[in-house]
Amino acid sequence: MSLWARHASRWGCLLSAARAAAELPRRLGGGGCPARACPELARRAVLPAGKEAALCKLQGYRQLSAGSCSPPDSAKDAAFSSPESNLPSVRQEQAKPEILPDLNAKILDKDWDDIPPSSALEVISEEEAVQIIAEPLLPIQSSTLRDYVDHSETLAKLVHLGVDLSQVEKRQKAGQLLLTLDFEKDVKKILLFLKDVGVEDNQLGPFLTKNPYILGEDLEALETRVAYLKSKKFGKSEIAQMVSRAPYLLLFSVERLDNRLGFFKNELGLSVKKTKDLVIRLPRLLTGKIEPVKENLQVCQIELGFQRNEIQQIVCKTPKILTASKKRLKQTFDYLHNVMGIPHHMLTRFPQVFNSKLLRIRERHMFLAFLGRAQYDPAQPSYISLDQLVSLPDEVFCAEIAKASMQDFENFLKTL
Repeated sequence: MSLWARHASRWGCLLSAARAAAELPRRLGGGGCPARACPELARRAVLPAGKEAALCKLQGYRQLSAGSCSPPDSAKDAAFSSPESNLPSVRQEQAKPEILPDLNAKILDKDWDDIPPSSALEVISEEEAVQIIAEPLLPIQSSTLRDYVDHSETLAKLVHLGVDLSQVEKRQKAGQLLLTLDFEKDVKKILLFLKDVGVEDNQLGPFLTKNPYILGEDLEALETRVAYLKSKKFGKSEIAQMVSRAPYLLLFSVERLDNRLGFFKNELGLSVKKTKDLVIRLPRLLTGKIEPVKENLQVCQIELGFQRNEIQQIVCKTPKILTASKKRLKQTFDYLHNVMGIPHHMLTRFPQVFNSKLLRIRERHMFLAFLGRAQYDPAQPSYISLDQLVSLPDEVFCAEIAKASMQDFENFLKTL
């Protein structure tokens, strides 16, 4: 029998039993039905039943109700004096109750499974609408990383470290890189690596501001480059100094680092130790373009007239001369050599003079010349070294070198 037919039969039986239980007091008349027998019948009438067995039991209950509650006249006294004796079938059922399956529970479970999910178009009350918190939408396109900080854990933590996002976003594709990185998965391991290399906590922010691209590098490749530097006898503190002063250093492959070290060693004729000292003092020689370095070497040798050994001494004492502006380099040399009369060997001895501003050199030389004290020959009395000429503060220069007051120097400058 199909499911709907069984349900129809079941509910028909239940209705018949309930109707019989309702008519029982009327049939009993004034005497009424015993208090225990009627509730028992009513309770059993509403018990869930299953299949044909339940139907037979319910029909038996109907016959029982008709026979016990409306007995013949000859047995009324006995029936009312001992109601339990007229209910043998009920006593039997109480002794051995049968647990029948509840089809309602199964059907109810199926009904709950079929309930559709809440719709976005469902009408809600004003109180419920007020309690809804809508998060701001992520900008689809923006020219600044500031709009994404509230939506990105990576950006928020980098800002906490001291990274300047306004500078990072100026670097090509750096902003897109940071937005694709997961802090725990991608960034954290690089930060731990940098700390292990020797970058201080207060330097992490400025370091990543200058080189955010290192966050997208493979950790194994970074470790390989550090291992290469160690193999070249660079100490841990020296590597930390080089990485901190040249943030892009670890982005270059081992092959490029090896070629760059070989270039300076062979081009300048330096020993391994002097080559190491050179790049430690100016690590951006390993990361910058090589063409300006070659051009400055040619300028020193061809246009300025320095010998190869003199260039070696100048570079070892003042590595910045390799990356200085060619125009500024030639102008400074022209004034020192052709105006002040400083020979090549003296410039080789004090190459730091090339790092000074030409205006400072000219003002002080002219003041000394005005006082008659412009003497740069170490063999002559009142000798003034180039280092003293350019490195001392104005007050010390006037008091110890020029032997004049600061006011005299300022008045002289007004005449220029």
